[in-house]
Amino acid sequence: MKKHIYKFVLIVTLCLFLFPTMISANVETSELPLYSESAILIDAESGQVLYEKNSQTQLSPASITKIATAIYAIEHGNLEDIVTVSENARHADGTKVYLEAGEQVPLLRLVQGLMINSGNDAGVAIAEHLSGSLDAFVIDFNEFLQEEIGVENTYFANPHGLYHPEHLTTAEDMAKITQYAMKNKIFREIFNTSELAWHGETWDTTLINHHAMVRNKSYEGITGGKNGYVSEAGFTLVTTAEHDNLSLIAVILNAASDKQSYEDTTALFNYGFQHFETEKIDRNVQYEDSNENTYVTNQEIIYTKRIGEVVEEEVRPSGMLIIKGENGEILQKQKLVQVISNKKDEQMKSEVVVASPSTDDVMNAENHLRIIVPLSIAISLLISSLFIVQVRKI
Repeated sequence: MKKHIYKFVLIVTLCLFLFPTMISANVETSELPLYSESAILIDAESGQVLYEKNSQTQLSPASITKIATAIYAIEHGNLEDIVTVSENARHADGTKVYLEAGEQVPLLRLVQGLMINSGNDAGVAIAEHLSGSLDAFVIDFNEFLQEEIGVENTYFANPHGLYHPEHLTTAEDMAKITQYAMKNKIFREIFNTSELAWHGETWDTTLINHHAMVRNKSYEGITGGKNGYVSEAGFTLVTTAEHDNLSLIAVILNAASDKQSYEDTTALFNYGFQHFETEKIDRNVQYEDSNENTYVTNQEIIYTKRIGEVVEEEVRPSGMLIIKGENGEILQKQKLVQVISNKKDEQMKSEVVVASPSTDDVMNAENHLRIIVPLSIAISLLISSLFIVQVRKI
């Protein structure tokens, strides 16, 4: 009976020792009750994915497309340019800022109307001004998205997001586009504008941001957002928020209702702010690899980890710094710059010189060998002969 008890205690002890994180891991990876078909939460600085649901599924984005159009216009246009509105822009379908054909509007104003009031007519006017036509814009636009931002599963067939069967993106790509855009100060200001006085040729009003969390600041730390809807895409939402040292981007695709898109966004933000923190490694911090080679960080390194998590930093012989979480997951990696130490080099050279014989030494050694080897053989033969003689006498 005692033997069985001892065996049972031993098995339980081994299980606790070998699998100490099993319970906490299940809690940490539990799914959030999200309504939307696709969603993602990333850290805006490190770009790390903190939570995702079908984030690589291609879906229609609706008006969150305008985030990409806005940053493209800001970076590739002159915001002081005066744009002449075309008939084509004037008759754009969907939400408008009611531009008139022939009306002249600064490019910056069009970008504001595009983002705050989701003006499709402003989107067409921007596209035609930047590339000459909508068709040419689509080519330039997608080249920018793929080559400068690095999206992999996105193709935009227009500047505003009205439904087109080939106009598709993913939550992951939209988060990447938003992360890129948020690095631009002008974009950030427009993205977080609650309302703006609008004085058009035929429309004087105050534009009210269509994104409820931006308009009402109903969630602490909101820094911007854009919403969208067409029947084929459902409700889409991109939102950014900051709290303490953490900046988050949440993307929702194909929610069944406006309410659900905001509830999912709130759930993602609550999860992110309650569980994660961002850490930074400054420039010029030194590291050594296993071969005692010295490296230094040539830029600030940012990574996101769970609150209180102890990370492991490893420098590989290639000079790559790997930052791992407690579960072995790679949180961030960055190529370091190797430091060449003159003192170390001189020491190594000195050791090599001491250890290496000179030419004279080699010649002297060879001369010694020519004398010592025959002498040793002669002495050995003499001793052997004397030994044989003694044996015969016996």
